[in-house]
Amino acid sequence: MKYGESAFDILYLLFAIVSGCVILVKAQNRTQKLMGCSALVLGLGDAFHLIPRVLNYFVDADFTAALGIGKLVTSVTMTFFYALLYYVWLGYYRETEKKSVTAAVWTLTVIRIVLCAFPQNGWLQNSSDMTWGIIRNLPFVVLGAVICVLYFRKRKEDARFRPIWIYILLSFLFYIPVAVGAGAVPILGMLMLPKTVCYIFLLLTFLLSTLKDRKTAG
Repeated sequence: MKYGESAFDILYLLFAIVSGCVILVKAQNRTQKLMGCSALVLGLGDAFHLIPRVLNYFVDADFTAALGIGKLVTSVTMTFFYALLYYVWLGYYRETEKKSVTAAVWTLTVIRIVLCAFPQNGWLQNSSDMTWGIIRNLPFVVLGAVICVLYFRKRKEDARFRPIWIYILLSFLFYIPVAVGAGAVPILGMLMLPKTVCYIFLLLTFLLSTLKDRKTAG
């Protein structure tokens, strides 16, 4: 189990980070640069949690604090990732920015990050407190729902980005049970694997879209 999960985690991180770099190098406009940045934010942020997790399997040392801090960093970077998806949506579909939607996105982002900063989360102890798991994830789930609805409404306008709303929806359906109940039922942690697969498909969509536009332009 540890070998399979570790290999999967490492390959995912490599894919996310390399994809982000490739997209940035090939980017021809601001929206594609945002796609590359979002991939790097996701990959580098997840590395803070996944690398200690992999090391914990093979190194005889106490990684409690490292795992907890890694979760904190990942929680923050994942939140920024969804904020970036909003701007990708604006640019890709050439939508006029609505102040109310932008305000909602950033309000939810800030609330989520502030809640993550509370000491009651017990990051240094790698706590799995269910109450705070629910509290800090409520604004995050609402943020994800907002982004999911935006992409859902545009699903018929572009074949490339059509499935993005599904990837977002599924990632949250897999994530919520882990965030809320993994402390009480550890086996729920396995749902992080299909959640990560959703992220891989989302980033692959960004990568292929950028490469196709580059090839067409060339």
